[in-house]
Amino acid sequence: MSELFLGVDGGQSGTTALIGDAQGNIAGWGSAGPCNHVAGAEAREKFLHAMRECLSHAAAQAGLPEPTGRGHFKAACLGMSGGPADKAALLHELVDAEHLTVTHDAAIALAGALGGEPGIVTIAGTGSMAFGRNARGETARAGGWGYVFGDEGGAFDIARQAVRAVLREQEGWGGRTALTPALLETAGVRDADELLHLLYTPAWPRARVAELARTADRIAEEGDPAALHLMQQAGQQLALLSGSVRRQLWGEGEAVTVSWTGGVFESARVLDRFRMLVSLQDGAVCEAPRHGPAEGALLLAYRAAGLDAVPARESSVRAIRAETRI
Repeated sequence: MSELFLGVDGGQSGTTALIGDAQGNIAGWGSAGPCNHVAGAEAREKFLHAMRECLSHAAAQAGLPEPTGRGHFKAACLGMSGGPADKAALLHELVDAEHLTVTHDAAIALAGALGGEPGIVTIAGTGSMAFGRNARGETARAGGWGYVFGDEGGAFDIARQAVRAVLREQEGWGGRTALTPALLETAGVRDADELLHLLYTPAWPRARVAELARTADRIAEEGDPAALHLMQQAGQQLALLSGSVRRQLWGEGEAVTVSWTGGVFESARVLDRFRMLVSLQDGAVCEAPRHGPAEGALLLAYRAAGLDAVPARESSVRAIRAETRI
């Protein structure tokens, strides 16, 4: 078999591995659960299980002889949510590559969205952040501080704000909203108090809570003012993250391309608000993402080996991107 390359997107909601040949054709792909944390024995085992599962599936599709996924790659790039520092040693044990790069998920998201060119990508899945690189190779970020102190405009934050609206209605210091019956039905509970306590249980981890953002978006589409405000606010917060990165890396009025990735942007209300606010910035051009983060990781693997190949854009590849869906 010809030389093979590996790209991995390890996210808060799922992990995707892509194996490509030197021409950019996808030889195999695999997906598994989230792998963003390794602190503690249980989290470490979950991380290793997710990585082994997605690598094994991708290797089997590519026809690699070892079912564990430890095939030899010319180059591999793995982008990890939460950063690479606590995962690099484990990944060096799992992946055998002549050129092995372990980086953060924002770097592969930017590479995928803009095809390796300079610019800014705003990421909104379970969490949120913006990341940019200018023509001088300088980088900057905004956001990405986690669900306690940041992640504004991410799916978990949208869900949290929606639950708050329900609680305020019940206590009489918030207006009536169609979010209340919708969220209660989605969670299968009778009232806001039961909903709140349910969301604190292990049965509702952060990624599952984030899925309630889908319900909030549906209610916004039906015209509920409270839900519509939440989704438009998310779009505004994401545009602010992008603007912060731009000010750090580009001068006033200097041309910059801005893109986006992540399941929150499947909301027309969030995306429309985001694109409108970004486009108001002098010199900014908002462009739809060319590839997903997993393809971005594969592209960086090609670059590490000195190749100009670009991952194929077949619909089957796009369908399995490891992007958080709201």
